[in-house]
Amino acid sequence: MKQLQQRLDAIQSRLESESFLHNKELGGEIGFYIFDYKPEHELAVREHIDLLEKKLLNRGKTFASINLFEMIIKLLKNEDILESTFEMQKKRSERYFFKALKASLEQNRVAEFIVKEANIENCDFIMLHGLGSVWPIVRGHGLLNALHAKVGQVPTVMFYPGVYDGSTLKPFGRIDSDNYYRAFKLA
Repeated sequence: MKQLQQRLDAIQSRLESESFLHNKELGGEIGFYIFDYKPEHELAVREHIDLLEKKLLNRGKTFASINLFEMIIKLLKNEDILESTFEMQKKRSERYFFKALKASLEQNRVAEFIVKEANIENCDFIMLHGLGSVWPIVRGHGLLNALHAKVGQVPTVMFYPGVYDGSTLKPFGRIDSDNYYRAFKLA
């Protein structure tokens, strides 16, 4: 936990750095970052994100902090399918429910909704969190791939409950996946 706290404490200065804000030193890559952590530290990370948001606002930073669970609920409400989604969950098998929900929440659709709702064109950066609450409906690598063309040069950080080794994301540190994603470790 001490190592996690040291990494969490390093986030603010990283987010405020010129190299982060202006995508410097990335070798032409888009400014996408992963802050990975053990899923059992989810509550500590959430608390730190809340504290970090307050500090950054007090320092005049303009950013979008997106709780993916809340964003998915908002998307379902906007499309007037939240209640029918609850009903489907009660009446159908878990497998059917997840398949249907995942189809209606295709990654590009989620990414477009995030961009529209978060008003990212006026942001210094974007923070995505709450992924563990929407997995497997929303997958980290799929969402980042979908956001890639939509966020332009706005640096984006995904707080990831799992392991990121610099090329692959391993959800919850336990589920092997054959996805590849190119992002930088935040801290």
